[in-house]
Amino acid sequence: MNRRQFARTSALSLAALSLPRWLSAAGPAGLRYRDTLGLQLWTVRNQMAKDMLGTLRAVKAAGYAQVELMRTMDAREILTHTRELGLKVTSAMIDWNCLVNPTAPNTATPEAHLQVAREIGLRYLVFGYIGKGHRETVAQMKALAARANDFGRKCRDAGVQLCYHHHSFEFAKLDDGATTGWQIFTGEFDPALVQFEIDVFWAAIGGLDPVKTLRDLRGRVAQVHLKDLEAGHGTMFDEGKIPVSAFKELGRGTLDMKAIVAACAAAGVAQCHVEQDQSPDPIRSIGTSIGFMSQPA
Repeated sequence: MNRRQFARTSALSLAALSLPRWLSAAGPAGLRYRDTLGLQLWTVRNQMAKDMLGTLRAVKAAGYAQVELMRTMDAREILTHTRELGLKVTSAMIDWNCLVNPTAPNTATPEAHLQVAREIGLRYLVFGYIGKGHRETVAQMKALAARANDFGRKCRDAGVQLCYHHHSFEFAKLDDGATTGWQIFTGEFDPALVQFEIDVFWAAIGGLDPVKTLRDLRGRVAQVHLKDLEAGHGTMFDEGKIPVSAFKELGRGTLDMKAIVAACAAAGVAQCHVEQDQSPDPIRSIGTSIGFMSQPA
């Protein structure tokens, strides 16, 4: 990170110190989201690859309290920096192959991910994707729900909560022409074993109302990804066809973030993470998003 970027994120961090009165409308939980707001590091993946420490410093300077890891197996290296900077790490993504396609090359077992989670004190492990070829049939999705429950039980016994992070393909009809993966997961995930990490962008572009989704899943959503959606996009199920421009900073799109945060509080969501899958300037974007979360009413 260069001097100009550091100055910019430092200035934005001052805005993050102001009391966001609109968050207070969500009660104590709403203010907790401000104080514990995280960043999913996928947002700054390219910057992390070039300068891990400098990027994490920029995240801290912008005002984020924690980061959610892209990969559990990277945790040990990243934690040497987050501890120095005072950034908390409570959640990490597991390699989706470990549950979906365990024979894929260089795939660690679910138990290996759980071992790392226990070692570094993670609160959540997140199963966040299903590759094409593994998600098109009712049988595939039902089998995956069963495997997730089995691993979720091991996580629970180890004091870790397993979560499922969706995209929009889950809302498309499967091979029977009637059932969606989302119906299977919401119906067959054991709430005590597998919670949800709702992504409000992917819910919206998949044709769901994020606020209603949070309400319907009250008590079953542990974490939420906050990102905004550009106007003018219809329902899309293929994540590979989403235009880069569709991903917007909080407050720069069409989603009602105030209503979403209030719904998070009502649904019992423990913590929220900003994420922006695509941005021409991720460091600027993360500052814009936390600035929006920190602005007064």
